[in-house]
Amino acid sequence: MHICYVSQKAIMKWEKLKPPEPDDPMCCCECDICQCGCCCDCEELDDTFNRWLREKPPTAGLLSPVLGAVTDNLEISLIPALLLLPLLLRAAALHYALGIVILTALPGLVLWYYYATHRKKKRSLFFLTLALYSLAYMYYLFITEIFPRGDVSQLQLGTVTFGMILTIGCLIHTKRGPGFVTASLYEANSRSKVAGEDSSLLHGFPQPAASALVTSGAGKEAETAKWSTCPVCKIMRPPRAGHCRTCGSCVQRLDHHCIWRCRINGCVGQANHRSFLLTLCVFLLTSVYGIGLVLRSLCPRQYLMTALFYCPGVYGQSSTALCFTCCWYSSIVTAGLLYLLVAQVLNISFNVTEREAQLAVRNKKGQSRLWGLVIDTGEYSRGFYQNWVEFLTMTDASVSPRSSLTDLV
Repeated sequence: MHICYVSQKAIMKWEKLKPPEPDDPMCCCECDICQCGCCCDCEELDDTFNRWLREKPPTAGLLSPVLGAVTDNLEISLIPALLLLPLLLRAAALHYALGIVILTALPGLVLWYYYATHRKKKRSLFFLTLALYSLAYMYYLFITEIFPRGDVSQLQLGTVTFGMILTIGCLIHTKRGPGFVTASLYEANSRSKVAGEDSSLLHGFPQPAASALVTSGAGKEAETAKWSTCPVCKIMRPPRAGHCRTCGSCVQRLDHHCIWRCRINGCVGQANHRSFLLTLCVFLLTSVYGIGLVLRSLCPRQYLMTALFYCPGVYGQSSTALCFTCCWYSSIVTAGLLYLLVAQVLNISFNVTEREAQLAVRNKKGQSRLWGLVIDTGEYSRGFYQNWVEFLTMTDASVSPRSSLTDLV
């Protein structure tokens, strides 16, 4: 009996000391208590050590502890990285074969650095600085190399400049708070419910307008949605809110954490999701328009799609070869962001966030639609039109916590 009592007491003590579990299952190496973690995936680490003890070579895809420790603590200085980009682009402009090799390897290096740092939820200026520097460098070449050729008019130059300024302005607007969940948010929601109940019993009988607003104004989501307690923040949060381990806070209607805004650990949530989508649209339109102007200037006798793959004589001069290489670089970046925009539009059309789609895949719930481009959970979708109306009219509850029910009092 004494042994059972001691063991039960030890289990209760461990339950108190055990770190809380966020929305996404946390690996022990990501926990702040474990200071010796050198690999994010514990199963792969165990398999590697077992094979090492048995004197067997590790299988493909398994990282050694030393390599894991190096990649987890990897930091790239911004100045050498920014100096390396123009050098790589100029090297790629020397020959088309060299350009194919460099432009193929460059996105792979960026993705490798992303996975090497993002696994440990590190904060880095690299991605945001690379995006802004690439944008400024492409615009600099457009001003100094393409515009003096005389093939671009003042109006076209002004259009590209306006698109650049609008893109930066939308990016700054996107960097505002995504809508963090605070303790006062739940209190404001409770007061609005009490005010709604009081208004429904006004003059001793229920008000049909208030009851209709409760049942039909918020729809199916308001009837079944329940607030929950975040196991990390220990605060009440609304439905569809999620905890971001990189930001360390809960975000209303969390979609994803954007690496290109890591200077402020930027999440895309309820307050800035629309401006994030607008930034993507403005950048893509400006990028496609600028690439078209450059190709029309370098290859005036070719169609735009054909000129991107075949432009005779473009490697005759170093300046034209550099501009042509930058067109390819911009096209690769544009293609990646176009895929992100398509994924965002499909998610909004099905009323599902990126976080909810990832959780549905992990829990083997939901249905794959449109060849796997979107995961339909079927939980919040109310039709294509209503989904877009909800997205375009949603407001940040932390900014304007008043409910429409309070207007009836």
